[in-house]
Amino acid sequence: MQRPADTAVADRSPHVQGFAPIAAANARILVLGSMPGVASLRQARYYAHPRNAFWPIAARVLGFDPAAEYARRLQALRSAGIALWDVLQACERPGSLDADIRVDTLVPNDFAAFLAAHPRLLRVCFNGAKAASLYRRHVLPRLPERPLQYVDLPSTSPAHAAVSFEQKLAAWRAALTVPA
Repeated sequence: MQRPADTAVADRSPHVQGFAPIAAANARILVLGSMPGVASLRQARYYAHPRNAFWPIAARVLGFDPAAEYARRLQALRSAGIALWDVLQACERPGSLDADIRVDTLVPNDFAAFLAAHPRLLRVCFNGAKAASLYRRHVLPRLPERPLQYVDLPSTSPAHAAVSFEQKLAAWRAALTVPA
């Protein structure tokens, strides 16, 4: 079976560079993925894969249209006090699967600077087990002590089909409720 040309290019170029964070200064919750997938990288948008459940879940929890323009969806997150980022700034990974990230190429994002710039942050939510393990192993030991709540959530990736949409929605709804 022949693959589309753009997929072949992505497979030959395993160096992946992440996105800047999406965050208002008053963010209270930070949602972390591991690294954007191929569809997201192509579109330069967080959670761009059409079967990724992140935007439908966020829309249900926060009350916006999941089909709204990307800028409006980001604004809905900011207005709700939710920031969006990834654990990794860069790595080598052919394709989109977290399991294919080459551990010897990891470059974590600068969380010390992010946390200093967002002093109201109370909770860090991990979009999947890989994001949680990367953060706990490669970021947390290097951070100054700060009381943050950490919440492991089921991945919204279409590759994580073992958990139903409704189960994911329930877990994410509880996590995205901004503390008073």
